[in-house]
Amino acid sequence: MNSALCRDLGIEFPLFAFSHCRDVVAAVSRAGGMGVFGAVMYTPEQLRTELEWIDANCGGKPYGVDLIVPTSIQRQGSSLSDDQLLAGLPDEHLAFVEATLAQAGVGSDDLDERRRAMLHFSHNLDSGGAEEMLDVAFSFPIRLIANALGTPPQIMLDRARIAGVPVAALVGSKKHAERQVAAGVDILVAAGGEAGGHCGEISTMVLVPEVVSVAGGTPVLAAGGIVTGRQMAAAMAMGAAGAWCGSVWLTTAEGEPSQVVKDKMLAATSSDTVRSRSRTGKTSRQLKSAWTEAWEAQGPSPLPMPFQSLISEPALARIEKLAQGGHQGAAELATYWVGQGVGLMNQMTSTAEVVQEFKRDYLEAAERLMATLED
Repeated sequence: MNSALCRDLGIEFPLFAFSHCRDVVAAVSRAGGMGVFGAVMYTPEQLRTELEWIDANCGGKPYGVDLIVPTSIQRQGSSLSDDQLLAGLPDEHLAFVEATLAQAGVGSDDLDERRRAMLHFSHNLDSGGAEEMLDVAFSFPIRLIANALGTPPQIMLDRARIAGVPVAALVGSKKHAERQVAAGVDILVAAGGEAGGHCGEISTMVLVPEVVSVAGGTPVLAAGGIVTGRQMAAAMAMGAAGAWCGSVWLTTAEGEPSQVVKDKMLAATSSDTVRSRSRTGKTSRQLKSAWTEAWEAQGPSPLPMPFQSLISEPALARIEKLAQGGHQGAAELATYWVGQGVGLMNQMTSTAEVVQEFKRDYLEAAERLMATLED
């Protein structure tokens, strides 16, 4: 593709695939896009294992890593102990989770053990943990590193410069984009409110041209609800240099959700998602379910990150495990992050075929636009 960003990154097509699944990351890179591995829930040792696999299976094509290093937490410069983190979980929130699970016939006997097992997530958000994750990431030949929450801390920017790796950052408003440009970010990801996971309120159609207007020479990737090549073409017509997609990979054969969740997504409409703070403490879009409805109707006020994750994630992991085994109550509770583009995700196929369909659809959209200029 005739694209400066493609030439700079060594890719054929400016389709960036954010995924927690290493199979998706490698497959997208092999197909000519760029897979970006979402690593926030991994320990440094687990991240090394996953990147070793991606590096061996991406066919020598470029790939990237996405971390969450919130600037506000980075500034604290100190960590809470495991016991302090667990002691900070209010009884009201713990009791609500247990009651919600019990109502669906799901036990909660192992939640304390699951919470302690996932404490590495909170450590990844402090300065020491972030440095360990960066050590691992930069020990591989990554071609992109992204920060998904706020302005990348200076340590990430400095280390990326030394390694010659571009830094991308997600933004949800024009103001955020101006801040990121001033910090020296190399690529802006304009994530509209339609996006799955953490997102703001401004729609992609409005956000992309706003971000482009202040980006200067910084490339902008459009994100949020984009699951087709024609949507990608529309974003590029507004000035974007490519598309950053996460949800569309969830219903692929390789995608990480359980088949129960995939089936719910394949049957969902664009109205079947909700923005809520109940999963991580920050607003994120996810599939509606009995779990999200319970929190919206009667749940206590969500806690800040990472405390809310310690409340929700162990329960959701148990729910997904039981749902896979055929537990009906767990299946009704089961949810996952997904954007409003889920209404267009109606057929399960391979990751490679999704990339090829993006290319075909993009070309057809570009040809339609060109036809409007013909005499």
